Amino acid sequence: MNIICWNVNGLRALHKKGNLQWLIKKSPDIFCMQEVKVQEDQLIDEIKNIAGYHAYFDHSKLRKGYSGVAVYTKIKPEKVDYGMGIPEFDQEGRLLGLYFKDFVLINIYFPNGGGGPVRLDYKLRFYDAFLEYIENIRKPKDGSKGKKVVFCGDINTAHEAIDLARPKENEENTGFLPEERAWLDQVVNQGYIDVFRHLYPTKTGAYTYWDMKTAARERNVGWRIDYFFVSLDMVKDIKDIIIHSEVLGSDHCPLELVIK
Repeated sequence: MNIICWNVNGLRALHKKGNLQWLIKKSPDIFCMQEVKVQEDQLIDEIKNIAGYHAYFDHSKLRKGYSGVAVYTKIKPEKVDYGMGIPEFDQEGRLLGLYFKDFVLINIYFPNGGGGPVRLDYKLRFYDAFLEYIENIRKPKDGSKGKKVVFCGDINTAHEAIDLARPKENEENTGFLPEERAWLDQVVNQGYIDVFRHLYPTKTGAYTYWDMKTAARERNVGWRIDYFFVSLDMVKDIKDIIIHSEVLGSDHCPLELVIK
């Protein structure tokens, strides 16, 4: 099984550029998109109904053309969560949770902490709520049997210095602040595995996002802020993870998880 995750920076824009065809040709079992910037009823049929896939969408309820996530899957899920069940955090359309037989897959687009202290506080509280949400899937409070967890998406934070080209210059910038990185420490301490770092612990220059305004991609001055995390009980099922840095169409590139 393979799952592709990609912050597309506008699903309609991706289609217009012709880059949606890369995903269709690749034909993964599941593809997860973040920052789709569209409501389902705004999509033409060619995008909304891709042959062989069940499609699920969540969008911002506050304004059009902002945020939003989508999942296309060949395997129909048993259940779908549209958000965490917390109105404050669900109103921006940032989460889809798909319950499959063997695991739960969460496609997540975390808030950016830029724009001042209010927005950073929102991001950090969103982080905490999300960790509680996935912990309840893995270890349900009602005593029922838990499930394996996979979550992927744009986390909007580089975890360690190795995960961005210029760590020293960004120590006081959102996306690499100590309090943002500390949450990722907490995720790891709770038993979730950053698949890329697990398989490639010392690999440098491996990024998933580049600033388009400064032509950073051509110089590979990037950030690794897009991730696949799995619960510890699923590590044995992982075969590989691939950063498709050659694929254009967004300021992020696709990330592919291969499961045995």
